[in-house]
Amino acid sequence: MRSRLRTRTPAYGPLLALLLLVAALLAPAAPAAAADNGTWAVFPTPAAGAAMTDRAYFFHQDAAGTTVTDSVTILNSSDRELTFQVFATDAVNTPAGGAFALLPVERKPVGVGAWTALGPQAASTVTVPPKGRTDIPFTVKVPADATPGDHVGGIVALNTAVEGSRQEGKVQVGVKRQVGARLYVRVPGPLAPGLSVEDVKVSRSAPLLPWIGTARATVSYALVNRGNVVLEPKVAVRAEGLFGRTVLDRPAREQKVVLLPGQRIELTEPWPDGPQLDRVTVRVSATATAYPDLATQSETTFLAVPWPALGTFLLLTAAALTTLALHRRRTTDPSASGSDHDDATADLTPTR
Repeated sequence: MRSRLRTRTPAYGPLLALLLLVAALLAPAAPAAAADNGTWAVFPTPAAGAAMTDRAYFFHQDAAGTTVTDSVTILNSSDRELTFQVFATDAVNTPAGGAFALLPVERKPVGVGAWTALGPQAASTVTVPPKGRTDIPFTVKVPADATPGDHVGGIVALNTAVEGSRQEGKVQVGVKRQVGARLYVRVPGPLAPGLSVEDVKVSRSAPLLPWIGTARATVSYALVNRGNVVLEPKVAVRAEGLFGRTVLDRPAREQKVVLLPGQRIELTEPWPDGPQLDRVTVRVSATATAYPDLATQSETTFLAVPWPALGTFLLLTAAALTTLALHRRRTTDPSASGSDHDDATADLTPTR
């Protein structure tokens, strides 16, 4: 997993601030793999004598009130020594798209990141020699009042070197990178998977004249994990037009998202050949790979109308009706011609 982290400082101040991480650590959702950006990697420490680990991430199942010990390895694949700030933190989903993310260093963790204590060598910074590695032991102390279910975080190695900078308006932007290994802790107890589909909406664009071009639509919706376990959702989208006609039918498929407990994400579904004149009901259904009995759905209805063409038609119709009404009024009003001499009669009474 990798990310580009940027720091900002006024142009008239120091060239770059040491640390202001405003971007979360993004990572591929699935399948999980050792966190590696090509220059350094972070992963569970291999067994003694093994060159590599068979674990792509940390997973522990520990009862509330217990402590587990493990070790993280930072591998430097480059030809120069690298210095890192190593820390444990919590995981979230990015709101748009649902990518797995680890909180930046300035955000204080309150979950599994707060339960994790790294070894003393990570108290300040850790320097890894070229083509070398450093193993850092750590402990996870699960609170006695920890709730059952999945608690997710990670252990991050943030390169202390600013790898570049650029000007954005009146500020200098410094670029740092960090890599983190995922840490899953499951506290035994009742597991309650929960998933809901919310806020289904349809946005569309259509040609000025209907059926002269392609109408495009986008179905947007939210997935919310309302349970206490990690979910890998599968989503199906179906749309029906007038008289129950099927105008869109996309079977359930995995979203390549690891949806964490308590997280809400916004997803979209492109619809490149949307209807141009119809009344459509769109239904989004969701299940979870590991919990086939978990099912939820939500729907919305919209009118697919070529509004520009309809507006032009209504204006032309109104203009035609107005012209016709004026014409009828002229043909039905009495004519004023030839009536002036009837109103003026001569007074032929003789005078005396």
